Amino acid sequence: MKKNKILNGSFIRFIEIAFLAVMSALFIKTFVIEAFRIPTGSMENTLLSGDFLLVDKFVYGASSPKYFPFTNTRIPFFTLPSLVEPENNDIIIFEFPGKSNEMESGESANYIKRCIAIPGDTLKIINKRVFVNNKLFPFPENGIVDYSEVTPKGFYNQKIFPKGSGWNEDNYGPIFIPGKDSTVRLTVKNISQWEEIINREYGDTVVSVNGNQVYINNNPEKYYTFKNDYFFVMGDNRDDSFDSRFWGFVPRDNIIGEAILIYWSWDPSIEVSGISNFLSPLRFGRIFQFIN
Repeated sequence: MKKNKILNGSFIRFIEIAFLAVMSALFIKTFVIEAFRIPTGSMENTLLSGDFLLVDKFVYGASSPKYFPFTNTRIPFFTLPSLVEPENNDIIIFEFPGKSNEMESGESANYIKRCIAIPGDTLKIINKRVFVNNKLFPFPENGIVDYSEVTPKGFYNQKIFPKGSGWNEDNYGPIFIPGKDSTVRLTVKNISQWEEIINREYGDTVVSVNGNQVYINNNPEKYYTFKNDYFFVMGDNRDDSFDSRFWGFVPRDNIIGEAILIYWSWDPSIEVSGISNFLSPLRFGRIFQFIN
């Protein structure tokens, strides 16, 4: 009898320890640090496909889960206070806000890009060179760009954000990056630049144009004051990156954290055929490398 009590007590203690371990791991994953794998080459050569990263979620103010587990169903969430705000040149992880023709993303996907411009900045791209507030933005040390092939100014890419801009991925802007409480003037000529973001802030299609007048929720408006901060991001592999040039701004609430460390790196292009080359895909020189 005494032996059974000891066994039962040990089992209960084991369950308690396992529960605390799981809860601690979930807390750390949700609010402090999370692992992230690079799935594409849009950040080459700063980050490579097959790099595994640690992401600091605490620094920007981590939030509780926004989706019901294993679904795309949104649920109420809360956000902790941030220690700092994302800055120009930070490499950030964020929830994809959706394509330019979507009210919200049709998928729950996390992206990683470099923060190029923050709220209040004005961005312009001239022949693939990025200017922020009329100053040349430093090109990433390990980035990739081909300056020998440039889409000329005036050649319109219909996939570029915002629709009807007349811009392309190599000659873009100028565009103002809005912040919370910043106000812009609305006209029939520039409403295409702001229509999508206003509709998303309302969560519905509220912008319309009648004659020379812009309407929001059927009310004539000449100005709009934004409710959120926004950020402009680009991949370091400038010619092969699906980024803000194509789908628009990243809302502050979508930013998850800052990439800080490569803790593992595995080249997915190398096929493992047996024990003899089991470690061939491993990139030893990238393990425990800090990201900048």
